Amino acid sequence: MDSQDYGRIERAMRYMERHCLEQPSLDAVAASIGLSRYHFQRLFTRWAGISPGRFLHCLTLQHAKARLAARASLLDTALDAGLSGPGRLHDLFVTFEALTPGEYKRQGEGLVVHHGFHPSPFGECLVALTERGVCGLSFVDEGGREAALADLRARLPRAAYRAGPQRTAPVAERVFGVRGGPETPLHLLLHGTNFQVKVWEALLRVPAGERTTYAGLAHAVGRPGAARAVGQAVGRNAIAVLIPCHRVIRTMGLVGQYRWGAERKHLLLAWEAARHAGETGAGPAAASA
Repeated sequence: MDSQDYGRIERAMRYMERHCLEQPSLDAVAASIGLSRYHFQRLFTRWAGISPGRFLHCLTLQHAKARLAARASLLDTALDAGLSGPGRLHDLFVTFEALTPGEYKRQGEGLVVHHGFHPSPFGECLVALTERGVCGLSFVDEGGREAALADLRARLPRAAYRAGPQRTAPVAERVFGVRGGPETPLHLLLHGTNFQVKVWEALLRVPAGERTTYAGLAHAVGRPGAARAVGQAVGRNAIAVLIPCHRVIRTMGLVGQYRWGAERKHLLLAWEAARHAGETGAGPAAASA
């Protein structure tokens, strides 16, 4: 699939997000991106992993209210699940390790980072990979590829960087593609302070389809009065989606900001909730889509 197809998926998701309360028909959504109903249905289902109808269902106000109402009782259970290392991200298992204090101080010296740009339902993404695991996943925004690469290099300025899209393509497919059956763990290499790593570890314990708050994360890492510091650590996360900082909302239920744009955060939450509902069999089946 080429970048134009991914651009169409992203535009379709944005159209449904804007018009969800109107419950637009499949024909209307397809027309908004210049495709027939049939071709749009196949394209969206193949590359978003869920049908357009289920995605739209998960954008409705009723669904949002139901999920928020359940969050109060689910939050402590989710964060106290006891998963100290591996985390479950829909059907993708993730394990991780952090750079040692010495490696962190050396700012990536001795590491070889392979990177590649790949399409996704949420715009082009940059994946960065070392022999020890994925060290970066970000979205390409207004600054383009050069800005995304500059941000990657700034975090590990002494590492050696090599273009290697053939190496990083399987990671992008694991994150955004349609998967089935058991898979070997996808390993992450975290670059941060001890406190930041603790926050990211707590994020990995928030199940797919659920959300937490900055205050909840602060409690989970043993710093109940440090919600602001937790927010800063969340903002420093360099591995989008796999370390699910998009699952953090404000205490009053507001989605809040996101390093790669609040609108993309809305879409990620709906996409993930819809995929999770499809995998668990929860929620009504899509009617005409």
